[in-house]
Amino acid sequence: MTDASPTIGATGAEAEEPLSADPHAGTGGQSATTAVARTPNADGSVTGPDGTPVFTGEAPAGKTFWANLNSPFQLGLLLTLGGLVAVMLGLAFWNLSTIIIYVVFALFAALGLDPVVRWLGKHSVSRPWAIVIVYTVFAVVFAGVLLLVVPTLVKQISAFIADLPQLIKDFEASDFYAWLNSTFGDQVGEITDQVQKFLTNPANIAAIGGGVVNFAVNVGTTISGLIIVLVLSLYFLAGLPSMKVAFVRFVPARNRAKATGMTDQITDSIGAYLMGMVVLAFCNSIVAFLLHLFLGLPFPALMGVLAFCITLIPLIGSVLYWITATVIALFSGWLPALIFAVIYLVYMQLEAYVLTPKVMNKAISVPGALVVIGAMVGGTLLGLLGALVAIPVTASILLIIKQVFIPKQDAKF
Repeated sequence: MTDASPTIGATGAEAEEPLSADPHAGTGGQSATTAVARTPNADGSVTGPDGTPVFTGEAPAGKTFWANLNSPFQLGLLLTLGGLVAVMLGLAFWNLSTIIIYVVFALFAALGLDPVVRWLGKHSVSRPWAIVIVYTVFAVVFAGVLLLVVPTLVKQISAFIADLPQLIKDFEASDFYAWLNSTFGDQVGEITDQVQKFLTNPANIAAIGGGVVNFAVNVGTTISGLIIVLVLSLYFLAGLPSMKVAFVRFVPARNRAKATGMTDQITDSIGAYLMGMVVLAFCNSIVAFLLHLFLGLPFPALMGVLAFCITLIPLIGSVLYWITATVIALFSGWLPALIFAVIYLVYMQLEAYVLTPKVMNKAISVPGALVVIGAMVGGTLLGLLGALVAIPVTASILLIIKQVFIPKQDAKF
């Protein structure tokens, strides 16, 4: 009878192996030599001898705070402070929105006047004197427009309010009104009476304007805003070259040549676009004034100013004015309204295919869909100003994408 031995059923080599795995060994009974080879890396991760990552049950050093949440109070405090800072920045931006609009408007006005200043510079006129000439001419033209248009405009607005009942009576006696009445019934007459009562009631007019006091406040705010924009645009126009240089210095030195070219291209295209929009709006106002004058339509000066303001809206401004002016012309009869609508429609085609390409030849082209989207977004955020500056901003973004982002993507294989 033999004694029990731990080597029963095992070879001599197996008998020399320990019965339990080394506590320092890894999973699957790895040896101590393998465990020693699993040294931590600089980032806290652990890799095996073959370079494969090894799970140790602990989060990496960079993610320990977020994975284990060792300091929940500190995390909550940081999140709360971050939320408060975000809210404070949002409130500050909201309170400063008017000033931001003034600054943006002044900057775009400076960019719009810069092509004229540079054109004078090419004809041996120094930049300071060119700026003086531009602003002097602008002040003279603006004062002349005010002296010529404002008295007539006030007179025609007063005449429009006074003659409104007679205009409605003439409209009710026209053939167009008879056609509307025969087509849609007595509801047309009821709507016309309600419109007349609403427009001839001074209380409603005051309510539309927000009251006399609010109207006076709005006028004062508008005048002060125009003065601020004028002064800021003067400073921006004088310092525009140095502003470009300072902006380019934020770019790494190896990319400054390309950034300088892009900056010049963007500013030149914005200036050309804004000047082109003003020129086209002025042409629209002249055409509208002459049409109303020669066709005997009422309030030609008022409609000319209205045409200038509405046609500043990109893409749809001319169409909006065409519809509005045609509807107003119907009060004078269907024949003058029809003649006005046809002639102005012909001018719109001439503007789209002849004037616009010539005036906008230096501006960046933008797809029509992006023009509509940009105008809607800008108009929603900043009103008429937003709709006016949305197109050059969209064009600038497209230029950056074409010359910066796409080349980087093309260089990747």
